[in-house]
Amino acid sequence: MYRFLLTPRWLGNTVLAVAAIAVCLWLGSWQLGRFEDRVVSHHAKTTAPLATPGAASPLDSVLTAAAPLVSAGSVGHEVSVSGTFDAAHQLMVPNRTVDDRQGYYVLTPLRTADGHAVAVVRGWVAGAPGTPPAPPAGQVSVVGRLQAPETSDSAGAVVGGLPAGQLGTINPATLVNLLPYPTYDGWVAEDDVQAGLTAVPTTQPDGGDGLTARAFQNLGYTLEWFVFAGFVGFMWFRLLRREAEAAQDRALGLDPVLES
Repeated sequence: MYRFLLTPRWLGNTVLAVAAIAVCLWLGSWQLGRFEDRVVSHHAKTTAPLATPGAASPLDSVLTAAAPLVSAGSVGHEVSVSGTFDAAHQLMVPNRTVDDRQGYYVLTPLRTADGHAVAVVRGWVAGAPGTPPAPPAGQVSVVGRLQAPETSDSAGAVVGGLPAGQLGTINPATLVNLLPYPTYDGWVAEDDVQAGLTAVPTTQPDGGDGLTARAFQNLGYTLEWFVFAGFVGFMWFRLLRREAEAAQDRALGLDPVLES
């Protein structure tokens, strides 16, 4: 009943179906690998890795005059910057969660020699905003991870209604109203934090290389290719059954009689 499988037509159909299934499975596996790579990247960027001595790049070599904005590629980059902390303009950033605990960031502007400032988050403290450790005095060198500016959609962001000395979103647009000098784009999460402070994990912004819409798009493509592979196999089996039933009917003399 299945001898028709050896005919040239069915041999060609079978080879074509097997090739289509193989291609779909390969493309699905490739898209799954892309998704897994983004998961690993996201995990690596949210574990707050500390800097390796000598591995940090000067901030002005990452944020240059030609490219002054933090990009998805520079988020989490280890940078170093020297200057003096402006304790008079220190800010508390409430409603921030680290290790599933609620607390606040301690943001202290670092004045650089060129007159600009870097928003440095010196660390995180559990509980409601209080009195954190004072920043070091005099000239200091800070090493930390470059972060993208926050938006109103960022986790923990607060829009308005905060008392003096607190900041709802870490963004140059909000800092310009609170600081008497210009700031670099983004902010720096310091690695070598003082006693009483906890290092802040790296946050990957929307559109970056972490668990973003692009990552889940890869996962969606994975499912699509696997469904295509299953559909090709299903259609081949369905045609096989129909051909086998037709062959059986012919063997039993049950071929339909064409009306004239």
